[in-house]
Amino acid sequence: MKILLLHPNFPAQFRHVAIALAQRGHKVVFATRREQGNLEGVTKVIYNPSREVKPETHHYLRTLEAAVLQGQAIYRLTEQLKQQQFAPDIVYGHSGWGPTLFIKDALPQARLLCYFEWFYHAHGTDADFDPNEPLSVDDCARIRMKNTPMLTDLYACDRGLSPTNWQRQQFPQEFHSKITVRHDGVDTNFFTPQLGTKLVLPSLNLDLSHASEIITYVARGMEPYRGFPQFMETVAILQQRRPNCHVVVVGQDRVAYGKSLPEGQSYKQLMLEKFVFDLSRLHFTGLLPYEQYLQVLQASSVHIYLTRPFVLSWSMLEAMATGCMVVASNTPPVTEVITDGNNGLLVDFFNPEAIADRVEEVLDHPDSMASIRKKARETILRRYDLAKLLPEHLDWILTGDTPITKTKSKKKKGFDIDI
Repeated sequence: MKILLLHPNFPAQFRHVAIALAQRGHKVVFATRREQGNLEGVTKVIYNPSREVKPETHHYLRTLEAAVLQGQAIYRLTEQLKQQQFAPDIVYGHSGWGPTLFIKDALPQARLLCYFEWFYHAHGTDADFDPNEPLSVDDCARIRMKNTPMLTDLYACDRGLSPTNWQRQQFPQEFHSKITVRHDGVDTNFFTPQLGTKLVLPSLNLDLSHASEIITYVARGMEPYRGFPQFMETVAILQQRRPNCHVVVVGQDRVAYGKSLPEGQSYKQLMLEKFVFDLSRLHFTGLLPYEQYLQVLQASSVHIYLTRPFVLSWSMLEAMATGCMVVASNTPPVTEVITDGNNGLLVDFFNPEAIADRVEEVLDHPDSMASIRKKARETILRRYDLAKLLPEHLDWILTGDTPITKTKSKKKKGFDIDI
């Protein structure tokens, strides 16, 4: 089969399926905006919108305009691909960004599959989670309009996939019959425990081989959505209580989700100014290659994961697969995976004192935590193992319930799209 994958990032959620589909002998083209990186057997093509969102666009509609511009770029790209004898049987794209919006117009014969990661709500999930950040009327209206690309995809797609029950639950009930729940999967052959691992990263001049207590934190960005302010306050408390503990923060000093601070200030800068830290025991690594990231997890004494009720991070599952002792926020979708005292410990997202107490509980009783670490990995092996989920994912892509429509597309003369 000919398969077109669509995602502005690369390879994102499609890393494993892209490689596996190519290995099965399918012709795989991956359209993306990210120029860096390649996957064996996968043809990568770059698309770019014809222009940026206009400043005068109504702020409720800027997300929609950005999505439309990406959809237009993909429409044009599919015309070029067809001229090169690539008319895909299946298109599988991440919904919300826009690349999938016009697939049913551009490629009426193709089966459209959508990866549905998140449907926005003004109330009851991430947006109004923090009582110190009340929503305005404008916020609520903007959030409602932000769902327009997903609603278009829900209507147009043949089938969809969502990684967790919590995330599927956010989409309108009337479309649930279209959405299968299946996680991308964790490579449990790579993310494995290794007792006695010492954390030494020569490229960063970081040597913690002497450290008996290593607290770890991983996130794409340092931001409120992933509890970074609460984490940093917890660190300040723990550094006062435990003079020998070291803290390793993996991630970029940026905002991936939610609102940025005014005037370009970062949350890292804000927290470093707000609390007193021993910077000789607080280590920011930035993003790490997978081998170094794995070493951080393997050397972790306790791993802190905090999130608003939002998309579940791969990092939490990877930490559990590595046998980390995870202290995580008592928020969905965490509670879909972790049961307190069984395969991790749950804490109040907004209570750094309580988070610090639970971290100390782990550090003070490492032997009694061994069974929880073991059950954490067992949870991933049982429910999120890539070796099991990848074949199921491939079958869902290639077969599913909806046959490919065998209709002839009409030729267009003077093809163009208004910009």
